[in-house]
Amino acid sequence: GTAVKAGQKLKGGELIRVQLPDPPPDETVMPETIPLKVLYEDTSLAVIDKPAGLVVHPGAGNRSGTLVNALLARYPQLAEMPYDASRRGIVHRLDKDTSGLLVVALRSTALRQLTAQFQARTVEKVYLALVERVPRTSIGRIEAPIVRDPQRRTRMMVSRDGRPAVSEFTVVETFKSGRALLRVRLLTGRTHQIRVHLAFIECPIVGDRVYGFRKPGLSRQFLHAA
Repeated sequence: GTAVKAGQKLKGGELIRVQLPDPPPDETVMPETIPLKVLYEDTSLAVIDKPAGLVVHPGAGNRSGTLVNALLARYPQLAEMPYDASRRGIVHRLDKDTSGLLVVALRSTALRQLTAQFQARTVEKVYLALVERVPRTSIGRIEAPIVRDPQRRTRMMVSRDGRPAVSEFTVVETFKSGRALLRVRLLTGRTHQIRVHLAFIECPIVGDRVYGFRKPGLSRQFLHAA
């Protein structure tokens, strides 16, 4: 036989051979009893205080021990939630080593509405960050495009070829050590945006081993979603 174009019309009587792709791997996510700190919940949504070190959703080679596994144990109805099976009810995410508030939809209607709000950027995202140096100004705005680092695919970088990214910060408190506590507001939602932007202005987050300094005794980055 010969290969034909997708738009070719059949005349009748042809023998057609189709090669189907291999079935996708099993993406079943199992419930696990993992302690959760729930700050608020009703029939539509819940607000979780995620600890640093907890991965939000399963990925390749990492199917257990995540926030989604814990959510499925506490809220069994999430197993019937539409969309990506590995992100049951998750409408936004936090990095593994970032702590703080994470909103979870418990019903399909809430999932659609919350997803639309996050996509429209009508939800204000505010973080607290402890940084290694005091910024030059007490209030600032960082407008620096972000792109994936072609040399190190696990990290991001500022580049004129990147996607637009905007962050605003206010100095909340300064310390004798030379560090400062910042309140940071995201106006866009790029991967690692706060970490990249603060490193860009030479104020990396304390404990950030990717964009900051490697220091012994620090097991996490000091970034919290407030």
